[in-house]
Amino acid sequence: MKKLFLLLFVSGLATILQAQTEEPPFYSDIQNFKKQDSISFPPKKAILFIGSSSFTMWRDVQDYFPGYTIINRGFGGSTLPDLIRYVDDIVVPYKPGQVVIYCGENDIASSDTITAETVAQRFETLFEAIRRAYPKMPVAFISMKPSPSREQFLPKMQSANRQIKDYIATQKKAAYIDIYPYMMHENGSPRKALFLEDMLHMNKSGYAIWQYAILPYLKK
Repeated sequence: MKKLFLLLFVSGLATILQAQTEEPPFYSDIQNFKKQDSISFPPKKAILFIGSSSFTMWRDVQDYFPGYTIINRGFGGSTLPDLIRYVDDIVVPYKPGQVVIYCGENDIASSDTITAETVAQRFETLFEAIRRAYPKMPVAFISMKPSPSREQFLPKMQSANRQIKDYIATQKKAAYIDIYPYMMHENGSPRKALFLEDMLHMNKSGYAIWQYAILPYLKK
């Protein structure tokens, strides 16, 4: 009996220690950002882009917005809870002049149990976390795009977009940037020509549309 108790104790202790040493999701991405910052820290009052792979892959985003200083802190595969987890790492240190968010698409695609209401609530939590750090800073949200590879999720994405838009309308210094209609055909299908072969990430034509839609909302 004593040996069994000791075995269970050791096993339980090992499980606890392993849980304590496991890195949270996207920890390495955040550490890479910090490494970049240690070499050259971005200026204050810049425009901070946070979100998922649509930002991560926009590697030349600065070229699309001459006259603005852009900090790109998108990390591929991230969901809204991931952004919430890392607010103190990817928002607070930069003292930005504005935050622009693209996220939520991965939330919906991750599980059939994730509802549009859940995504909207997660956005509100992120928005409130940013506002606690910077109460008067402008925040903009880019609507979830109609990716052809995720066409089955489009009704849910549209619903989440509407709910987020309605919430933003109740907030000061907050903007909803609707890129969705620009990326759809008149027949209601996504414009595949705006996407790479994976039909999830955008090509230069897709990003040109984003440039057109985003630019009027950027703050000097």
